[in-house]
Amino acid sequence: MAIASEETTRICNHCDRAIPSSNIELHYAHCSRNLEKCKVCGDMIPKKHAEEHFFNAHAPVACSLCSETMEREILAIHKGENCPQRIVTCEFCEFPLPAIDLAEHQEVCGNRTELCHLCSRYIRLRERYNHESRCTGIAENNVGSSRDVRETEREEGAPRRQRPDYSRRRILFTIAITGIAVLLGSLFFQKKADSIQVH
Repeated sequence: MAIASEETTRICNHCDRAIPSSNIELHYAHCSRNLEKCKVCGDMIPKKHAEEHFFNAHAPVACSLCSETMEREILAIHKGENCPQRIVTCEFCEFPLPAIDLAEHQEVCGNRTELCHLCSRYIRLRERYNHESRCTGIAENNVGSSRDVRETEREEGAPRRQRPDYSRRRILFTIAITGIAVLLGSLFFQKKADSIQVH
């Protein structure tokens, strides 16, 4: 008895899929009437949903943070890694700010100093991690700075009190004072401009 061979197939000219030869004419009639190939991704889409498919899958979208227009597929990557307005934190003070301002902020913030409680020297924040890995806990005797002289005098006298970390509070206080100064300045100049216009 002969083994039945697999049914032969033909490629549909409209959707490029392999269709059993016995159904090809019926398939082609249905396929060409109801489906169309997306020009972007090549998927076969029902004709009545073609616009909706393009809008939902391929239409350019604007980033809600920076308003840059891009393809929908890369929007999540853009917002997480590339957007200049995404919020990042300073590695020194952990203050949240837009990524575009980070380099300038860290340039200033990294130059602030904190006291090393092992060697009693003031260390720049940008050098803190390297210093901590090399610090032996022994104060170095460097000639020159009056600060170093005071440090050695304190070590010989009464034990030093640990200075609490006020860096975050200082930044918030500075921001508040700056905001008040800007507000008062703008009110002052507005009143001055109004009085000049009246005369």
